Amino acid sequence: MHTTASLANQLLIAMPNMRDPNFDHTVTLICQHNDDGALGIVLNRTVELTVGDILDQMDISQELFRQSGEPVHYGGPVQTERGFILHEDVGSWDSTLEVHDGLGLTTSRDILEAMARNEGPKRSLVALGYAGWGSGQLEQEISDNSWLNGPANPELIFSTPVEQRWAAAAQLLGVDLGLLSSEAGHA
Repeated sequence: MHTTASLANQLLIAMPNMRDPNFDHTVTLICQHNDDGALGIVLNRTVELTVGDILDQMDISQELFRQSGEPVHYGGPVQTERGFILHEDVGSWDSTLEVHDGLGLTTSRDILEAMARNEGPKRSLVALGYAGWGSGQLEQEISDNSWLNGPANPELIFSTPVEQRWAAAAQLLGVDLGLLSSEAGHA
């Protein structure tokens, strides 16, 4: 059996030649990766909803919630009706995947209820949907030069303005995406 080197806790930065409109100019955090495939959350696209809208839809009181105006992210094209909360401080929520030291991905209602009471994680990102790859698919896309990858950075995930994350993620690797052509060519 072949064992895949895990890309969990890595950022995937879409190359300028990315043709898939779901991932054009995106940066995605890989949350889980093994021989069966990969799961990630797109970090730099938002939808026309706020976290407060999600809490309202779920009948969660938010009288105390200070971040109700925060945008909801487009996590990816799979299960776009399902919520995912990427957060620091893994905590003890009902359904959390530990991505890496202190970084968790939670899908249970209890974290949203805690957030509405201002008892949730200090930093979080709420997303609808996720990005998924089948066995070997992500590795093939990386070898096809569709993605750059490098270590995750909490400041990029939680503090960098959404519209700057794609270029900022590449800059963490020393790459200026503006210098890369989206067309293949020959000298």
